[in-house]
Amino acid sequence: MRSIIRHSVVLPAPAEKLFDMYLDPVAHQAITGAPVEIGDNKGSKFKAFDGALTGTILEVIKPRLIVKSWRSIHFLDDDPDSTLILSFTSEGDQGRIDLIHLDVPPQDYDGVNQGWEKFYWTPWRNYLAAG
Repeated sequence: MRSIIRHSVVLPAPAEKLFDMYLDPVAHQAITGAPVEIGDNKGSKFKAFDGALTGTILEVIKPRLIVKSWRSIHFLDDDPDSTLILSFTSEGDQGRIDLIHLDVPPQDYDGVNQGWEKFYWTPWRNYLAAG
């Protein structure tokens, strides 16, 4: 049975700005506090948190959709990559991110599910609040 992680978060910035921030390595690092390698084109490699997270951008539809292959250091060698889908939409003067994360293996499911809030949503809110 496929594992599915779903998150929806509304942040105090336009959706287009959130999209750009996610794909900009300088902004991404400022949000998470950890170095990141990321590009904004299909085929770009992704590496974050000192290599704890890696993947490849599978599709980018600016400024609305990012699809990535994604894996963490807690995946076993024979675990296939998971698929991460991030959709960005406007919600008034704020932006909404809908996340669907498919096929995270059981040994990493809880950590990944909780990690989105801990390592992305909360720091992103704090970053935007600080101006």
